[in-house]
Amino acid sequence: MDNVHRRAADWLDGVPVPMLAVDGRARTIAANPAAVALFGGEDLLDRPFVTILRHPSVVAAVDWVLDPDRHPAPMIDPLLPKPPPGIATLSAVILADGRDVAADITVARLPLPLGRGASIAILDRSEAEEADQMRRDFVANVSHELKTPLTAMIGFIETLRGPARDDARARDRFLDIMEREAARMNRLVSDLLSLSRVQSEVRRRPTTMVDLPMLLRGVLATMDPAARAAGVTVEPQGLSGSQRVPGDPDQLVQVFQNLIQNALKYGASGGYLGVALRRIEHEPLLRGPAWAVDIRDKGEGIEGMHLPRLTERFYRVDTHRSRAQGGTGLGLAIVKHIVNRHRGRLRIDSVRGQGSVFTVILPEGLGRDGGVPAGGLRSPDL
Repeated sequence: MDNVHRRAADWLDGVPVPMLAVDGRARTIAANPAAVALFGGEDLLDRPFVTILRHPSVVAAVDWVLDPDRHPAPMIDPLLPKPPPGIATLSAVILADGRDVAADITVARLPLPLGRGASIAILDRSEAEEADQMRRDFVANVSHELKTPLTAMIGFIETLRGPARDDARARDRFLDIMEREAARMNRLVSDLLSLSRVQSEVRRRPTTMVDLPMLLRGVLATMDPAARAAGVTVEPQGLSGSQRVPGDPDQLVQVFQNLIQNALKYGASGGYLGVALRRIEHEPLLRGPAWAVDIRDKGEGIEGMHLPRLTERFYRVDTHRSRAQGGTGLGLAIVKHIVNRHRGRLRIDSVRGQGSVFTVILPEGLGRDGGVPAGGLRSPDL
């Protein structure tokens, strides 16, 4: 490597975004570690730039910066700030390491001490694009979930003011339906607020201690009338005695109430609900001992194709059935975020026709490193 190439490499190494430098012949003379990582660890040096980044607009921008007299100036992207003279900026979806990357790209002349050439900076905005898409999807889902009952209620109100004005039976029936729809909207708003609160706290780990068996006994006592009404036999295991773990008691109650309610709604056909507490000597992901709560039913079970998506917001296995039973599609998303905040794991196992097991695994102690990082839950541990 000659001195010019070494100076170019030293200059790029201090830049946090992926960046390449090419000489006057458009051959790469330097690539910083971020660029090497973006392009999959390839040997990027002493290669024609076009073999690394084949996007025609990017290649045209590099040609123009290297020789503006022979190549036309690239089109200015109206969504990006107007660049200074001699610099090209563009947005493009490029192929890097076998995947499409949405990026903002800036091509500029190299500083004079580095000789004739150009630098190419690549700002990967794929995560921002994905986050924006998630926000758009979320708003669309919320709008749909609220619009459906509102449309029904508006229709019933118009009917009650018109054809059914003097029909007592129709009036009572419509008012019952409107009451149910209003209650569902209220549950949806409550779950949205709950999800927002949980997400705002996801990086702040609880530091209080909770008696887990006692908390579970309290949840089962609260849910007993619903279990009796559904004709379900509840079988607790390992809930005697006392065992304290780090946790937010209100949020953990919400987790177990939600999971038990789901078991009663969708697994009641099996007539059985098991709630078992057991100790795990060493949970690898949590790097230490943990306590697992298994909530088991013998209902219809869930097809395997649905399991990885169950904790997505508004994802439903059976949309009509879920709405008919008052579900908002947010319950398991809330559970996931609460378990995440506790640096725990949520595991879902199910076989169609044999029932389901929802397992919440919580670390036994705070631990030196605070357990798995927030956002560390992954399939099959959702």
